[in-house]
Amino acid sequence: MKTYTECIPCFLRQALQASRFASDDPSVHERVLREVARAVSTMDMSKTPPEMGQLIHRVIRKETGIDDPYAVVKRRFNDLVLELYPRLKDKVAGADDPFETAVRLAIAGNIIDFGGGRSTDAIDVERSIGESLTKPLAGGALELLRSAADEASDILYIADNAGEIVFDRILIEELSPERVTLVVRGRSVLNDATIEDAGAVGLLEIVDVLPNGSDAPGTILDDCSEAVKTRFAEADLVIAKGQGNFETLSNVSRPVFFLLRVKCEVLAREIGYELGSVVVAKV
Repeated sequence: MKTYTECIPCFLRQALQASRFASDDPSVHERVLREVARAVSTMDMSKTPPEMGQLIHRVIRKETGIDDPYAVVKRRFNDLVLELYPRLKDKVAGADDPFETAVRLAIAGNIIDFGGGRSTDAIDVERSIGESLTKPLAGGALELLRSAADEASDILYIADNAGEIVFDRILIEELSPERVTLVVRGRSVLNDATIEDAGAVGLLEIVDVLPNGSDAPGTILDDCSEAVKTRFAEADLVIAKGQGNFETLSNVSRPVFFLLRVKCEVLAREIGYELGSVVVAKV
């Protein structure tokens, strides 16, 4: 049986980070860490990291009394990438292969991730843009994605993080928004994108946006709304962003295209690519 005991330090770092975002009071930080450690001690380690993370962040919200400890961080990165948006659009428009460039930029945005207690800044985002545009694509599925997108009339695009969804907007515009339904988290968890973030970056104006009804930092289909489960089953093409979505959807019964950067050793080992890889994979 596969276990994810290596993720425990990440959960503790998340707890400390979120408690510091929520409060300057060291007693709050200590209480959150103790309660998260207690939750971890009884957790089923065979669950995926997003399933475990869902429980951890319920504890964090309860102990801090703050529904969205990452709210300030999310606004900052939405605003940061919106400032980059005109330049990124010009980059796609001037590219020899606009579709590939839009896909690579969508992956670049996956660096904006506070999971595992990581932090990101503007320099990281600029570095990720450069790397994603120049690194070889792992996964071997770019042309398969291009063909599937050409043929699809109904595309389900499952988002990951705030800020990152500005990069997603660029790819959605390349795909044609009228064909796309964007899925976001149903409730705040980590710095994952919600419908409020979609609104903040203008996506509600161009594409149908569907909250998934869940507070997991991934897409646990059994925990999603019936509307999302139906769309997932019936869409011509499903595109999912990021590690959390890969961890929860890579074993489902239908094909899914995953766009992501590999950001942790556990996933690197599972997916078979080196840390930092820029991935377009069909699973």
